[in-house]
Amino acid sequence: MTASVQALTAEKPSSSLYIIGVLSIVSTICGIIIVFAYTSTALPIARNLAIITNEAVSQVVPGGQQNTIFAIQPGGEIKPVTGVGGSDPKLFAVYDGAGKLLGVAIEAAGSGYADLVSVMYAYSPERQAIIGFKLIDAKETPGLGDKIGTDPNFLANFNELEAKPANPGLAHPIQTVKHATKANPWEIDGISGATVSSNAVGRIINESAQKMVPLIERNLDQIRKGAS
Repeated sequence: MTASVQALTAEKPSSSLYIIGVLSIVSTICGIIIVFAYTSTALPIARNLAIITNEAVSQVVPGGQQNTIFAIQPGGEIKPVTGVGGSDPKLFAVYDGAGKLLGVAIEAAGSGYADLVSVMYAYSPERQAIIGFKLIDAKETPGLGDKIGTDPNFLANFNELEAKPANPGLAHPIQTVKHATKANPWEIDGISGATVSSNAVGRIINESAQKMVPLIERNLDQIRKGAS
């Protein structure tokens, strides 16, 4: 009996080492698989993001011949960058063939009726107005809330939506009003039956523009020069 117990006790270290060895091998294999999966998908994801972003920029600022991407630094300064990746928020400056600034595209997001609403809008320093808008992603109610990306009357709000800079923020906050009651150039004429979604767009753009428009104006000389 004593000999049997001693034999079992003697086997435990070997058994434990075996288990540890197997787990180490499995962990290593899993790590290799994860790294391979990340590296094999990161580049296509980055390419798709760049394509989607460039298409959105060209829609909110049509007629551009060249672009410069600026990353916004924590202190409010900006610097040219070569891609859309990274965690810093971005400004997308668009120029004509002669290098004249046509507008600056800005990404923004916030909560809608059903989920997160992501948009891109364009600001013109020359006109001190928002001159373009595109819905990037939303899961709003089909046939109602999703009209914020397709309704021509709603989209017409962003042909010339006043966004005059002030210190701080905007001279007048951008807001969505009830359909057919728009009385001021900084108001967005809402969509009947999609009040929550159209209000969300006004809130998202206002919160973003209150920060971004003054930032653009402070860095306007650099933005006009582009990456040079």
